Amino acid sequence: MKSSHTHTVTSTPSQTLLCVLFTVLLALCFLGTSVAQTLARPNWAGSGLTTEPWWKHAVFYEIYPRSFQDTNGDGIGDLAGITQHLDYLQSLGIDAIWLTPIYPSPQVDFGYDVSDYTAIDPQYGTMDDFDHLVQEASRRHIRILMDMVLNHTSDQHPWFKESAASRTNPKRDWYIWRDGITGPDGKPTPPNNWQSTFGHSAWQFDHRTDQFYYHYFYPQQPDLNWRNPAVKAAMFDAVRFWLNRGVAGFRLDAITTLFESQDLKDAPVLPGNNNFGDPNTDQSLQNNLPEVHDVMRGLRKVVDSAPGQRVLIGEIYTEKPQDLVKWYGARHDELQLPMDTQLGFIDKLDAAVFRAKLTDAQTLLAGNTPLFVFDNHDRPRSWDRYGDGVHNAAIARIIATIQLASQSAGILYYGQELGMVTTPPTRKEDVKDPIGIVGWPLDKGRDGERTPMQWSRTANAGFTTSATPWLPVRVTRANADVNVESEQADPHSLLNWYRQLIELRREHASLLTGTQTMLDHDSQNVLVWVRRSKTVSRRNQPIVIVCNLSAQPVTLSLTQDMLRLGLRGTFLRTLLHADEAMAPQDLNAVTLPPFGVYLGELQR
Repeated sequence: MKSSHTHTVTSTPSQTLLCVLFTVLLALCFLGTSVAQTLARPNWAGSGLTTEPWWKHAVFYEIYPRSFQDTNGDGIGDLAGITQHLDYLQSLGIDAIWLTPIYPSPQVDFGYDVSDYTAIDPQYGTMDDFDHLVQEASRRHIRILMDMVLNHTSDQHPWFKESAASRTNPKRDWYIWRDGITGPDGKPTPPNNWQSTFGHSAWQFDHRTDQFYYHYFYPQQPDLNWRNPAVKAAMFDAVRFWLNRGVAGFRLDAITTLFESQDLKDAPVLPGNNNFGDPNTDQSLQNNLPEVHDVMRGLRKVVDSAPGQRVLIGEIYTEKPQDLVKWYGARHDELQLPMDTQLGFIDKLDAAVFRAKLTDAQTLLAGNTPLFVFDNHDRPRSWDRYGDGVHNAAIARIIATIQLASQSAGILYYGQELGMVTTPPTRKEDVKDPIGIVGWPLDKGRDGERTPMQWSRTANAGFTTSATPWLPVRVTRANADVNVESEQADPHSLLNWYRQLIELRREHASLLTGTQTMLDHDSQNVLVWVRRSKTVSRRNQPIVIVCNLSAQPVTLSLTQDMLRLGLRGTFLRTLLHADEAMAPQDLNAVTLPPFGVYLGELQR
């Protein structure tokens, strides 16, 4: 029988507090498990067409946080602004966001001078803001990647302050200190002629301890000594910190520069001077030394030990694909995706060169997935580098198609999908980037490719309510409609071209995981390739991609090419074309306008 009496249970304040703490811990555990489970999903890139690791076919999106969205009116973008636009990124089809550095920093190099590897710079928000971003992104099946700066710290980092305190400090050997050479005037001169990539000597004299420290970048960015095991342990701990907060991996900054020659020989002097007025020197003693691969293998073990499928992307600049392949590791145990800039930074429309580079990526990377980069925060935007001033929008569609319809993981730079242009400062006093300050006027710096994201036709393109954003938003009558709001409403916009390309990539196995065969047609002007899945069905036919890289219309016959590949068909069913009304194309007469792009599915 039920008792007819009611018993009231009261809790003490300490019991209530314990209950609250237990609930919070339980929620955090659930959220952490949820993120880890999501990271482990093999199909998290948004397609059910493959069980391969998500990163092989993902579309990454680089965000320069200062320039994406300001929510507090200080003129500087922040983490809350990125969270605010996650729905936009989801609608675009983005799988993962790469955040350029958001750690505390004096901002000499706008975050690439790190003073604390396990915190958030207050100008971007708080750690709670970061955790919220990770959770909200996860809800939309978008992953977050951090930018990890392993080569150097800020000179304001506690490690360097200790290292510079005295020659006997326990952290002295965490950085690279060397005695100078006594000059004719009795004053110390640098140990050798090595140059900083940002201009002038790579050695900075410290009067307190009468030694020079080495800096491959700015004097305020002293290089860490990666030959010291304590440095490796500390940096790997920083990596673990962010893995435990749910990040999906890291883009590794300037990774080729971790080591330099120990014998300090002078670098060979090359002809001419650089933009900073220094003699050109060979930097092989400062860059790409073999020891860095041991670090990569160790780092990969750290990342692989985390639950889920985490990824390492590396900033790699090489001249030959044979050099790039080393960064994947002989046992696939280094970077999953070293950045391939050999295709995207040639800065000219040349079908023969593009064809050769695409073929190299297919045949010389030992079957590894390439990652073609056309735009980033260090280079003028591809709109300007490849555009001819008349057909820029059409050429931008070509670039998008090469990136997203080739056998490569995809990576975009914020605003690339809109056709944002490079707008460098016109006066030295307006320059923010130290490269421009030092190199003006030959080198105006990188401000032009870092201007704020253009969201709408409102003041400052909707980036901020401040009257003075950190960099000016240069909207003119000519580019007034280059913004998300306007382009979303225009079915023919570049934004919608990107969106459709990403959608096609997800829906068609031939584009997502298929093989790639380059065809040789009018080699200087036309780029043609075929993507086909291993399993062909009525719903999964080979796809032909044709790009006209000239200002003249072209007509191609592809019948014999298809027969040579063992493919039979008579026409191409249009999947994507700038002219949405375009009818199916006869395989004997595929016609494209100047700088036209066509994607069609082979049909009998």
